[in-house]
Amino acid sequence: MAKNNPELGREVNKFLDTKGINTPVTELVKVDREVKMAKVAELTKEMLEVLGLDLTDDSLEETPMRVAKMYVDEIFSGLRYDTFPKCTTVENKFCHGDEFVLEKNITLYSDCEHHLRPIIGHAHIAYIPGEKVLGLSKLNRITQYFAQRPQVQERLTQQIAESIAFITDSQDVMVVVEAAHTCVSQRGIKDTQSSTVTACCLGQFGEPNSELRKEVMANVNR
Repeated sequence: MAKNNPELGREVNKFLDTKGINTPVTELVKVDREVKMAKVAELTKEMLEVLGLDLTDDSLEETPMRVAKMYVDEIFSGLRYDTFPKCTTVENKFCHGDEFVLEKNITLYSDCEHHLRPIIGHAHIAYIPGEKVLGLSKLNRITQYFAQRPQVQERLTQQIAESIAFITDSQDVMVVVEAAHTCVSQRGIKDTQSSTVTACCLGQFGEPNSELRKEVMANVNR
């Protein structure tokens, strides 16, 4: 059974385009996987040689292709629409009124688009189901899909929230991301203690002094 849904990926990304919150890409994002890997490997080899590394050494000779496969198939695979997860919904027989579903502490690994250094943290997702309920693991997979791009945390948080709203037809979605940025801890200011928290609160969660938002945060912080 297919785990991905390319058509849904295209629909979700087009929706994010209309919101102005999609990752900025060019037509090259559609280049064939094999062609893309070959080009990334070539450019990686050139960069490493410029840095002075000897790529004839047996420890380094396969590094350019290893990096290319990692970029295309793993850490930046969320740039491809065909890797969007299959998101099965079922009829809502469980939640009514303002009852919400909350999944917290979803592991998140991404890379900042400014220095391509890792962003490591957790996402917390709550939504009020309307007629549809989304399988819990799909919240993890949607988070992973958008994390696997060069990212800005604020945009990442919005992409996750708006995509869940689009897929579930629920206007009531809340996403909180707390993460450490290694571009802050490993370079520059080299602050190893700070973390960044971002939130996107839609519908009832975004209302002024929302009691629902307070309830979600109380559960997240337990």
